[in-house]
Amino acid sequence: LSLPVVLGAVLSNRMATRLSGVEPLAWATPLVLGLVVWLIYTADRMLDVRKPSIPRTARHQFHRNNAALLWLVMGGVTVLAGVLAFFLPGPVIWFGGVLGIGCAAYVLAVSRLPDEHPVLLAKEPLVAVLFTAGVWGIVWVQRPTTTSIEWAEGFMFLAAAFQNLLLFSVMEANESTGQLPFSLATYWGPSRCDAVLRWLTFLVVVSAFVICFSTSDRFAQRAALMQGIMSTVLYVIQRYPRWFLKNERYRWLGDAVFWLPGLVL
Repeated sequence: LSLPVVLGAVLSNRMATRLSGVEPLAWATPLVLGLVVWLIYTADRMLDVRKPSIPRTARHQFHRNNAALLWLVMGGVTVLAGVLAFFLPGPVIWFGGVLGIGCAAYVLAVSRLPDEHPVLLAKEPLVAVLFTAGVWGIVWVQRPTTTSIEWAEGFMFLAAAFQNLLLFSVMEANESTGQLPFSLATYWGPSRCDAVLRWLTFLVVVSAFVICFSTSDRFAQRAALMQGIMSTVLYVIQRYPRWFLKNERYRWLGDAVFWLPGLVL
């Protein structure tokens, strides 16, 4: 049901809000963010299962088996999110509207493309950008200026989000027993993916330490270190794929890393 992703988005957004000093936070903001993230992830899978090919994962099979109910729930969630949007600040509504149109266009385009279309290779980086924009962008549009520390931590989050998505693609390819799913992971191959994932971890961790020595803001320091820990946990999953492939442990822990910002709130 993508609920771990929803909770991770809400907690990460709360960290970005506190880092940027946007207070008081509109009470409807985390609710609308969580609802919209759930809608996007669920719509993506619901459109996937309409393709004639059999869903490859238990998650897709679940969405296919419960399609009628899930469409009804999505309709109700859409109405609820629309009502709650009236309680959001004006800049958030405008930014969210533009971002929502972009997300809808992406989901519809991906659902109509053949399984091995070259555009699908951009899925991991594009989803990372959209996810980061939703979590951090709705905070930044409420500020007249954004500091270099905030930009740095936003890019750290983007790197961790891309690391998460690329790692999932690599693990899905490792657990596949038939034809490998077409993704950036299978296009690059194991060696290049391992190198990219290691460099992402290195950049995030180094950035965390640089921020700690370049600012006296204690919360900025804690947030940076927490993002370094998030990236390191993903690296551990990468290092021990056989253990984390059992019962899809990599997916549970990989999504749960975005709960870690809750520890610094």
